[in-house]
Amino acid sequence: MRKGILYGVSVGTGDPELITVKGLKILQNTRIIAFPAGVGARSGLAEEIIKNWLDEDQRTLKLHFPYTRDEKVLEQAWDEAAARVWPYLERGEDVAFACEGDVNFYSTFTYLALTLKQKYAEAEVRTIPGVCSPMAAASSLGIPLTMRDERLVILPALYSLEQLERAIEWADVLVLMKVGSVYSRVWEFLKRKNLLRDSWIVERATFADQVIYRDLLARPSLELSYFSLWIVRVRRDGLPKNLAAFP
Repeated sequence: MRKGILYGVSVGTGDPELITVKGLKILQNTRIIAFPAGVGARSGLAEEIIKNWLDEDQRTLKLHFPYTRDEKVLEQAWDEAAARVWPYLERGEDVAFACEGDVNFYSTFTYLALTLKQKYAEAEVRTIPGVCSPMAAASSLGIPLTMRDERLVILPALYSLEQLERAIEWADVLVLMKVGSVYSRVWEFLKRKNLLRDSWIVERATFADQVIYRDLLARPSLELSYFSLWIVRVRRDGLPKNLAAFP
């Protein structure tokens, strides 16, 4: 008997129209739709993005993935999520897991897929790429993220300024993700390096309530949400003259 396929479907960063045609077809033609559960009674972000593309005949699975760095807690959550998905796959039903951003870019889906394949050797997983947050933020700002031979460094979560110090020694463009909890420390660091005028923050990129912060030199403190991203242009000397002053 054919086993079902677990599809990891990238649904973009907020705007429901950023889902690829292929991803949308899978979402609309798969009966079982899974996604990360929201916090408390709130809907999850992936759920909010896809809700208007689904119909009432589809079944949804809200899988719980806690926001923690505790490996034991995370592993238990991945095991429980895999155990909920597998019965559908075992009896031949496909499952589409909707994932905010891109499924292969710092994604919760990665851990679900790995756990599923470790626990159930017969499991088949396929991924559908999409728009990830650095690309969406650059588009919202109206700037190219990189040009020519520029080197890009992405730090997924900043817990030490030593990481930042090492990164700017090598990078031409730097992307800092999840900066809300470390904003003041990073702001002080970038001020010392004279890089605040060449940096921008996008909060909840492409969502209806997206916020862009451009004049960071005048903002020593900001209250930012979890989904905030900081783009820093470390070097401008290689830019074409007509782009040297962007954005």
